[in-house]
Amino acid sequence: MIPRVLLGTAQVPGGGELRLLQRGAEFSIMLGANELMNSRLSGSEEALAEQACDRIGDRPGVRMLIGGLGMGFTLRAALGRLGADAEVAVAEIVPAVIEWARGPMGALHGDGLTDPRTRIFEGDVAAAIAEGKWDAILLDVDNGPDGISRPGNDRLYGARGLSLARAALRPGGILAVWSSAPSKPFATRLAEAGFAVDEVIARATRKGGARHTIWFATKA
Repeated sequence: MIPRVLLGTAQVPGGGELRLLQRGAEFSIMLGANELMNSRLSGSEEALAEQACDRIGDRPGVRMLIGGLGMGFTLRAALGRLGADAEVAVAEIVPAVIEWARGPMGALHGDGLTDPRTRIFEGDVAAAIAEGKWDAILLDVDNGPDGISRPGNDRLYGARGLSLARAALRPGGILAVWSSAPSKPFATRLAEAGFAVDEVIARATRKGGARHTIWFATKA
């Protein structure tokens, strides 16, 4: 068996340490015993972007915000769907994740970071949301609304956070939220915040794997 090699570590604001590991061509990012990301499991992250883009439609000059760079699957999928006049801002709160994307995981990210439509925002996605006038806000900053890796993420998924996200969207805009598991309380909060909610199950890979949940919440 090919051993895992530790490529780097990074402190998470608010506590915890990320570890970047490589086994052969496979990368993984761990937080303690939790595997947050694996380069073999990109299906639901790609679905997050692709289905959000499909729901936006062909409107010109799309402005999309992605919360969490991760391994770049969501960014690359969005760039593959959006037009040349789009802007895709990516907010990443852990600087090392951006460094890893430009370093050991460069081949995995491809030209996503250098695409002229991409804007990298090093900081909290909440600050980027506040810029407003987004056509789509995609949140994949944790394992879902439970915020297990960074308790501060809870404020994004609470009533006030959802209200701020709705206010930051243009009419007909989409708030898309990825989760490793379903959450009826969160779906209820989305509806109470004034969104029309569609809950979708996406598989971890194109061929199957774990079932992940994505909420597509539309601003009327």
